[in-house]
Amino acid sequence: MRFRSLLLAGLVAPALNACAGPMAGSGPSAARGPGGAAITAGDLRRDLFFLASDSMRGRRGATDDELRASMWLAAQAQAMGLQPAGDDGTFFQFFPVRRFRMSETSTVTLGGRTLRLWEDAVVMAPVDARVDAPVMSGDAPLAAGAASDRAVVARLRPPATQTPRWVSLWSWRQTSGAVNAQRTALTPASPSALVFVADSVGLLAFENLIKSAREGRYLLDTLGVNPRANIPPVPVILVRPEVVAGLDLSTARLTADLRTESFIYPSVNVVARVPGTDPALRGEHVLFSGHQDHDGVNRPVNGDSIWNGADDNATVSVALLAIGRAFAREPGRRSALFVWHGSEERGLLGSYWYARTPTIPRSGIVAVLNADMIGRNSPDSAALLGVTAPHRNSQALVNMALAANPGFALDSTWDAPTHPEGWYFRSDHLPYARVGIPAIFFTTLLHADYHTPEDEPERIDIAKLERMTRWMYATGWSVANAAARPALDPQPAAPNR
Repeated sequence: MRFRSLLLAGLVAPALNACAGPMAGSGPSAARGPGGAAITAGDLRRDLFFLASDSMRGRRGATDDELRASMWLAAQAQAMGLQPAGDDGTFFQFFPVRRFRMSETSTVTLGGRTLRLWEDAVVMAPVDARVDAPVMSGDAPLAAGAASDRAVVARLRPPATQTPRWVSLWSWRQTSGAVNAQRTALTPASPSALVFVADSVGLLAFENLIKSAREGRYLLDTLGVNPRANIPPVPVILVRPEVVAGLDLSTARLTADLRTESFIYPSVNVVARVPGTDPALRGEHVLFSGHQDHDGVNRPVNGDSIWNGADDNATVSVALLAIGRAFAREPGRRSALFVWHGSEERGLLGSYWYARTPTIPRSGIVAVLNADMIGRNSPDSAALLGVTAPHRNSQALVNMALAANPGFALDSTWDAPTHPEGWYFRSDHLPYARVGIPAIFFTTLLHADYHTPEDEPERIDIAKLERMTRWMYATGWSVANAAARPALDPQPAAPNR
């Protein structure tokens, strides 16, 4: 198997062992740190164009493409003098990922017509079920128990709370929200299955729904995560309108044989370290965080099937390399720890794994400086999340980041708990914040190429990437050399959503 050969190569290869409105900080006069000259646009461009190239095949989490990217990152870290800080004296922390999905042998028949799974019909969540039941309409309200031993067919209706059209993956979110709202409303009727007929928005979302539902769920069940948690008790199936055209609900039946299957894949965090210079403080670490994976080789768009993930998140992966060069040139009093997380796109899996099972004592992580997508949009705009309540858990860390801001106008609106994107909850700082470690999140926010094959290295603003990298470095330098570690806010709320 290629997985096994790559894992063994990685373990034994000698080269790899051993604001409601804008706000700004103190501007260009903020301390930048003595190693900042090691952060150059040339290095960032070179590394970015390699890591986000077609040859890296989009670095899909829990695949051999992600492992190839991981070995390249580890080799760069070693070449610049960073120490391995993973397991067993390596740069790697491997972890098992369980994929839980519908078996391709599953079948669905409605009104005597066999539906093509993932073409005519989408099973919204992996579930084991056998159904053979007459159907009835759910377009009108149903009393409790009214659908017992029946399958309910209903046309999808927009949810009461609609997703704004400008939100990323709008049609997918709108449709998922509609399905969940109607499922909740119809569950008291005790149906044996729910079949929803896609509306016009659902048809727009169908390709994304097929992709996500067919792929299934990725989980860390070895950390006690139940792969069957949050799965509806009855099958929920979304179908195209033509499936029910001419269907006589008074005589039709739904038969379904739905089966799940699961697999274990390896994924990996790359972990490197620059020891601090102060014997009393080098056991404390400022953790620089980013994810290395993206969406890999995926459905083609305009003939392009490689979803390169240049901004998401090769920009941060190469920024961490540049910050590593800076700390290797001039270490801080505290140690600098660099974690390139694996399988973030599968559900923040690498950061959840590291936050729960770090390779250094968790008490030795004094702050997490995470970033995700730092190379696009207006040259002078950015955002810092984890700044406002209830997301903020360390005012002291926030103050250090704001003081180091080189002059970006910061959009604080994305940090609001009511923001429809929920951007705070979608990157690798979150697992650390949830275990009580001071954490902030640097980003230049979403753009039209987000999660498309158009997220190419040629579209990255290298000058902006350099400034964002220097901002992260300067913040980390402040943390590494402060007299005291950043204090947690009194009784900070654990972020939950």
